[in-house]
Amino acid sequence: MMNSLRVACRWLLLLVGILVIQHTSAQLNLQSKLSVDTKVKIGKLSNGLTYYIRQNKKPEQKVELRLVLNAGSILEEDDQQGLAHMAEHMAFNGTTHFKKNDIVSFLQDIGVGFGNDLNAYTSFDETVYILPVPTDKPGNLEKGFQVLEDWAHNVTYLDDDINGERAIILEESRMGKGANDRIFRKVYPHLFEGSKYAKRLPIGIDSIIKKFPVDNIRRFYKDWYRPDLMAVIVVGDLDPLKAEEMVKKHFAGMINPTSERKREYADVPPYNASQAMVVTDKEATGYRVSINYPAFKQPASVTVGDYRKDLIEQLFVSLLNERLQELAKKEDPPFLYGGADFDSYARGYESFNAMASAGTGDIRKAMNALVEEIERVKRFGFTEPELQRAKKTILAQYERTYNNRTKTESADLVDEYMNNFLVQEPIPGIEKEFEYVKAMLPAITLNEVNGVSKVIKDQKNLFVYVSGPETGNSNAPTDKELLAIIDAKAHADLKPYAEKALAASLLEKAPKPGKVLTVSKNALLGTTEYKLSNGVTVTLKPTDFKSDQVIMGATRPGGKNEYGLADKYTAEYMVPVTNAMGLARFSPTDLSKMLAGKTVSVDPVFTSISDGFRGSSSVKDLETLFQLTYLECTAPRGDTALFRAFIQKNKLQYANISANPRAAFADTLYKTFFDNNPLAPVVVPSSDFFDKISYDRVLAIRKEHFGDVSGMEFVFTGSFKEAEIKPLIEKYIASLPATGKKFSFVDNKVRPVDGKKTLTIKKGKEDQSLILGLYTGETPYSEDVELKAHALSEVLNIRIIEELREKIQGIYGGGTYAELEKYPYNNYSFVVQLPCGPQKVDTLVKAVKNEFNEMVSKGPDTTYLNKVKKQWLEQHKLDIKDNGVWVEKLLQLKSQGSDPDRFVHYEKYVNRLTPADVQQAARLMLAGNEFLAIQLPENTNGTAVEEPKKGF
Repeated sequence: MMNSLRVACRWLLLLVGILVIQHTSAQLNLQSKLSVDTKVKIGKLSNGLTYYIRQNKKPEQKVELRLVLNAGSILEEDDQQGLAHMAEHMAFNGTTHFKKNDIVSFLQDIGVGFGNDLNAYTSFDETVYILPVPTDKPGNLEKGFQVLEDWAHNVTYLDDDINGERAIILEESRMGKGANDRIFRKVYPHLFEGSKYAKRLPIGIDSIIKKFPVDNIRRFYKDWYRPDLMAVIVVGDLDPLKAEEMVKKHFAGMINPTSERKREYADVPPYNASQAMVVTDKEATGYRVSINYPAFKQPASVTVGDYRKDLIEQLFVSLLNERLQELAKKEDPPFLYGGADFDSYARGYESFNAMASAGTGDIRKAMNALVEEIERVKRFGFTEPELQRAKKTILAQYERTYNNRTKTESADLVDEYMNNFLVQEPIPGIEKEFEYVKAMLPAITLNEVNGVSKVIKDQKNLFVYVSGPETGNSNAPTDKELLAIIDAKAHADLKPYAEKALAASLLEKAPKPGKVLTVSKNALLGTTEYKLSNGVTVTLKPTDFKSDQVIMGATRPGGKNEYGLADKYTAEYMVPVTNAMGLARFSPTDLSKMLAGKTVSVDPVFTSISDGFRGSSSVKDLETLFQLTYLECTAPRGDTALFRAFIQKNKLQYANISANPRAAFADTLYKTFFDNNPLAPVVVPSSDFFDKISYDRVLAIRKEHFGDVSGMEFVFTGSFKEAEIKPLIEKYIASLPATGKKFSFVDNKVRPVDGKKTLTIKKGKEDQSLILGLYTGETPYSEDVELKAHALSEVLNIRIIEELREKIQGIYGGGTYAELEKYPYNNYSFVVQLPCGPQKVDTLVKAVKNEFNEMVSKGPDTTYLNKVKKQWLEQHKLDIKDNGVWVEKLLQLKSQGSDPDRFVHYEKYVNRLTPADVQQAARLMLAGNEFLAIQLPENTNGTAVEEPKKGF
């Protein structure tokens, strides 16, 4: 009888599922084509160029322009490898209307920074040029379109410009070299065996870059930079009719070549047989296992049914990754972290792949666990509670995006239109997508999600590899063993995933509320400040920057500097250790499950000199934000097993860190820089640090700094109403324990070395060097001097690009950074970093020293300072309407007593900056202690490189 009932129930559930799907299908015709967002206008010129135009007023007076080319390195001929990428570089090296470097200079003049705003990238199948244009001045937009047009068909490709760019491309290539690159280049041909993708990495081949005939790159540009392969995307604060007029004016005259080459797409054949390999390198720091299934063609999603299918796959991937994360958080974790996805470098293909990182731990254990979990999913699938949690999470993501739809930045929208042009990604718009998701998600069944595994269930031919350190470890698995593990798990006795019951609520009992004692207003900042009954201060700034976003911050003096050598590493890792043990009744895994479907996070912050929090939430999850904050203060969780797991994982992760040349260089550098002071900050973690962490002291330090909120300053910004947030503040913040203890900034007396010193370190087998210069000293803190110091750094960054990159051709990227600190003691630091080839070390040291001397003796040219000012003012337009920026500024006002007028009326202080101010900063910051560190290759001999003779 019971069996009959169960069968009847199963049939009933199946029938209900079918009816639900049919009902959904009736509401949404799964065969109908996905709609296109009516807010974007898509057109095509007679020459085949596609354009997308959308008016979007966030941010104001700014337009995002993109030139998208449906061509990349996959179209290179054998003698052109790397030239698709170099063609992208050449667009900045001279065009019909802009001489070499004039494009960058013009854009800097209107507030567009090179590298952070103005940029471009080249991939296998596409090349994209990124150009944000401020429109506050007449003529900017017209000139921006002229730049875009010139990139499309007016790059001049002069011999001298081509030959001059070779060295810069080689420097970019040099920066990417190392253990990971060497391993990747061994693995990659097997990953795409039989496909052109195996031979067309966008960075190219150094030997070709050095010597290719200049006509080869002109040929690539002529063949592939043509209107029928291009899209122009215009999104921003402008009239769509004017945008369309400009597109036609600048691009309608382009002509496709008469002997047009066919744009073909590379195939990716399935693997003929299973293959495995173990790839090691002396400079690798940890083991990684990777399982790759054959690629299969995946057509673009064009119907509502396709969209539903994509949702189902999204759920499957999300659920599998949750399983793998749960394994990584176990008491005896088999790997440090793991992940899986359907993805591929290849256009039009998908491939299921999974990976796990083992650090220096047991490779077989990691491999077994990864394979076993995939096999468990194949056999048993997921559980209904898992599916419901994943549905909640996805729905919450779409809901928040929908709620913020009128506050979406233009830069976020252009990516959608790029992908629509390149891979036909649907663009129904968030209103329609949210409608689809709300209708489809509830009806998606567990059987449908589990059915995704059919794609991998019967696949026999896989490519599996292990990469990691070359340690002489005889216990490393062989190629055959890797395949044997997969085969063994396919026949192993496995049990289904066991679901654990969760508590009904985060808090076991509600806290006893406190009170808001006083309320004050700040008209300049537009804030309200509460003084609470426990002595805590809360500052509120309701905004309309986003429709569904609340940001929280908190700070007070405190931090790691309070602790001596005995507690150094316990204090250093206190936050990650306690995070790894969970909160209240919940392990990290259980807490993650409890928060499924909620858009909320809270993290303790424990710096050298401060305690605090950072958090965020959606409007509907605001109370959960407060509850988590309350638990972080009152209920940190101790768990000896998870504590041991944390220690074990980190020891494995960092056991071989010194094999990385850059890490070894940094470690020696900072030990020398701080004169081997044992209390110096941790820069490069070491495996033995984790043996020095005390379980009891971790919990004690956590309680000392977060179990007592005396003197804490909280800040909330975002889309909340004061009347609604006040009761939550009284219930969850005013109720926090506060003893009245005084917390203060602690100076542990750690100082950089005095005088002028040069340190040369030989590490690494690649032909790479790094110049790192640090200027330090003590000076009274001043916000005015800080602004001048930042201006000095930014001016020098422009000069470094012009002189050290473009003229000397010694670097691809590099620059300076300036900082003034008020606490724990008044000091400044100025850092210059220049990755380069060893042959250019002395030349670059002399060149940057010359730039420094110019700043000290003459100050900057006004044109450079004006470029910096304009970029800052453009960025400030964004910052002043950013909830996260406001939180940080309000916390800074509280912790350092900063002048609020300097943020609210930032333009006033920037505009008054003069070249003499920058010169003053140079004379201060470049005249103190000077520490120059040079990394050279380990096989350096005296004649192979130039070593600095006198430092800076």
